[in-house]
Formats: sequence, C-alpha cells, structure tokens
Amino acid sequence: MLEKRDFYINGQWVAPAKAKDFAVIDPSTEEQCAVISLGDQADTDAAVAAARAAFDSWSQTSKEERTALMRKLLEVYNARSEEMAQAMSMEMGAPIDLSRAQQVGAGSWHLGGFLKAFEDFSFERDFTATEKTLLEPIGVCALITPWNWPMNQIILKAVPAMATGCTMVLKPSEIAPLSGLLFAEFVHEAGFPAGVFNMVNGDGAGVGSQLSAHPGVDMVSFTGSTRAGIAISKAAADTLKRVSLELGGKGANIIFEDAHPKAAKAGAIRCFRNTGQSCNAPTRMLVHRSRYDEAVEMAAETAINTHVGPASEEGKHIGPVVSETQFNKIQKLIEVGMGEARLVAGGLGRPDGLNRGYYVKPTVFADVTNEMTIAREEIFGPVLSIIPFESEEEAIAIANDTPYGLTNYVQTDDDEQRRRVARRLRSGMVETNGQGFAQGSPFGGYKQSGNGREGGVFGLEEFLEVKAVSGWAAE
Repeated sequence: MLEKRDFYINGQWVAPAKAKDFAVIDPSTEEQCAVISLGDQADTDAAVAAARAAFDSWSQTSKEERTALMRKLLEVYNARSEEMAQAMSMEMGAPIDLSRAQQVGAGSWHLGGFLKAFEDFSFERDFTATEKTLLEPIGVCALITPWNWPMNQIILKAVPAMATGCTMVLKPSEIAPLSGLLFAEFVHEAGFPAGVFNMVNGDGAGVGSQLSAHPGVDMVSFTGSTRAGIAISKAAADTLKRVSLELGGKGANIIFEDAHPKAAKAGAIRCFRNTGQSCNAPTRMLVHRSRYDEAVEMAAETAINTHVGPASEEGKHIGPVVSETQFNKIQKLIEVGMGEARLVAGGLGRPDGLNRGYYVKPTVFADVTNEMTIAREEIFGPVLSIIPFESEEEAIAIANDTPYGLTNYVQTDDDEQRRRVARRLRSGMVETNGQGFAQGSPFGGYKQSGNGREGGVFGLEEFLEVKAVSGWAAE
C-alpha cells in the first residue's frame, strides 16, 4: 500500500501540520490502495503564503522563461506517462487502455494546445495610438479539481495559470489524489521555482472551503458538481475573488430522421465512456419518432454488449464507478427510473460475475419524458434516457429544458438544420455528427453548468486581469 501523506509546498515535500489519515480505495476491488493525509488550516495557510511570496518574481518572468519550463513539463509528463496511467487507473477505475490513451492523453493534448496558443499570445494590446491595454496575471489561484478526468482538469487549470504568471495551490480530489501527487513530482522535476506550484490534499469541507474563503487567494478555478460550485461561490463572495466554474451537465443528443444509421449506437457508446462519469456525456438521447423504435433497440443492444470489468483488464470495456457513494447514488436513481420509464437494458445490481467492486450495469431507459427524475438529474454513471420527439421545435425545447447547459449533440445530414439547431441550443458546446472539438477549443457551459472557459487562448485569458494605461505613447 502506498503511503503519500506529504504535501508539496514551496518547492519541498513537507509533512502535514496535523496528520489526518484518509484511505484511498481502489474501486475495482474495494480495497485500500493508498493512504494520504487531509490538510489542516495551517497547511492551507502555508501553501497560500508560499504562492503569494513567489508571485512577484514569477509574474515578472519572461514569456520565454515560462514557455521553456512548460515544454520541460511536457517532456517529463510524456516520459512518465505510464506511471500516470497506472495511478489514474487504480485511483478512479479507468480501464488501463483508456487511462493510457485518453486519461493521460487528455493531459498531454491540452498541454500541447496551451503551448501552441501561447506562442502568439500577447499581454499587451494597443487600444488607441496612445493608450495601451495590459493583460496581467490575477495573482494566487486555488485550483480545485475532480476525480473523473484527473489530468484533463489539472492541466486545464495549472498550465494556463503558470503560463500567465500566476502562482497556485492545487487541491485534487481526495478520492483520486495519486495523479495529483504525481503531477507535483513532474512540476518539481521540470524545475519550476519554489512556490509557483503548491499542492495540499484535503476534502471540500476542509481545504476546499479554506481556499475558497482565503483572503490570500485571488481566484478559485473549480471543476465538480453544481452543488459544490454554489458553495464555493458563496464562500468566495466575502473576499470578492474571481470564481471560474466548470460544473455538471445533462447533455441532449438529438438524432434527426436523416441521421447516420448507427447514430444511436455511437450515442450510447459515448454515454457509457468512462463509465458515464463525464460532465459532457450525452445522457439524454432525443430521437425523431420515425427512428425511435430502431434507436431503442440499438441502444439496448449496445448496453448489453458493453463489457464491464476491472480497471487492470486490457481491451475495450468500462470499469467501475469511482466510489461506494457514487455506486449507491446511481443505484438509487436507476431504481427511481424503473418506476418512471421502461427499462430496456441493465438495471439494479452489479453485472453478472462481478460480486466485488463498484460496477454498474450499462442501463437504458425508453419512453422517458423530460419531467422525469432520470431526465433532470445528473446521474454520473452509465445510464441513458431515450426521449422521442416529433419536430425540430420540440427537440430544441426538450434539449433546452434543463438547468444545465454544458454540451449538446446534433445528428443530421442536413447542414442547414445542423447549424440552425446548434445556434438555438443553450449550451457552451454543441458537437455535431460526431466531429470532435479542436485543440484549444473553449470548454465550458451556460446556466448551472458554470461560467468559465478552459483550453487554448480562452483558458489563458481566464487567469488574467485587464489594465488600461493612458498616455503610453506621446500624442
């Protein structure tokens, strides 16, 4: 069992001020795989103080210096990618092939994207012949990240903060902290100055709340549940710090009459990816009535044929959900769904042959209406709800009838319809016909899905203040 109690503060690994052991559980086996310590107020204060002390010098370093360090970080990340894949697979249950390709790959892809965006990024803009607009680092940033895509989210926050001259304190999820600890090792190996990057483990009620309310923190960047995002916003309000939020989702996947014949199968696979633990998952499948029966049959068949197994098992399959808490929540919502809609695949309990581990059956409900609990709540598991529609107007109305607004999906051969519907969907992202987003594309949502944007130039700008200076040049 791994013992990882220390925190990374001011360029050193330091023992907790007051040790508070926390067990890290392997969701594939339900056995303890590591122990960390949860931070205390003294640890939070020390990390913030280190970041604040480092800010003056780091914020004044050149773009070239920061670029060189980020390039070194990418080298270290790639060289130690197998360590990272194993850590994420063990801590949050991602199948090892998925962990290597997508969990690790998301981090290196975004880091490369930031390096490209940073090449032509200017911190000075001419407003008039005499007036200059300066973009300056906001200061000390608290980065609070989730367990479902650990490196995706840490990279999307830490790297643009570094690039723009901010200093930071990272609090990774206490449920899946091993990847965050490893990332701190990468930062140290890359040679970043002491205090630029700090990491303290802790839970939301402890270190998370302490960072959100801390007067020494200038900005909080948070990814997680909408409930937690609201709590962080309230805690940050007393100090009027900037809060950037990337929260939940309940994405609609609209399949029109002329969509690809396998659109329903692709949509179900996408819903089940990462065991349904993605905020941008297409969990509501809206299908034109003419294709509805076919789509229900295809999605059910996809669920039945989706293999579920341990994270250590190679090949294409889905692993467990991350924790007993998540497993129990998903089971309760499946039970609710069985009383609301027609169950066509999956259901309660573990898949056959798996009697230990937090495994959930890939589940599909048909004849769902948008007022049902399973259509309203973010289940965060491999559960798909299928809803019929008759017209484009009805599809748009159903898709937008949700408190969330992260990602929606459109499937149609009609280019004009695809663009028209995309414009009317109230979400930060609309993926059409299975075309993925480009490197550096802005990731973020509307409504209760948050208010920030991550990735590329948009992610860099999130960590900057805007300063107007008159008389920069003579008349």
